[in-house]
Amino acid sequence: MFAERTGYIVWFSDSKAARGLDKYGTLHYMSRKMQYAVMYMNADVAEDAVRNLQRLPFVRKIERSYRNEIKTEYEKNVPDKTRFYGL
Repeated sequence: MFAERTGYIVWFSDSKAARGLDKYGTLHYMSRKMQYAVMYMNADVAEDAVRNLQRLPFVRKIERSYRNEIKTEYEKNVPDKTRFYGL
């Protein structure tokens, strides 16, 4: 149903030129002060897009986001103590 998405953090040196990063994927957030952008793109075209991004003169470094590999389902092993402190 949904395509597999991959996140990338792109460090850049020119914030004006970095506005054109949305050609390569979905630009989620861009910090002008710290000079980085968070992008999401389809996993099947991510390799080609990263290769093209590295060729840009204003891109310093590209890091892959590990957000989709972090466990987000939690188990509650601690009993609920609020029921003991009722009125």
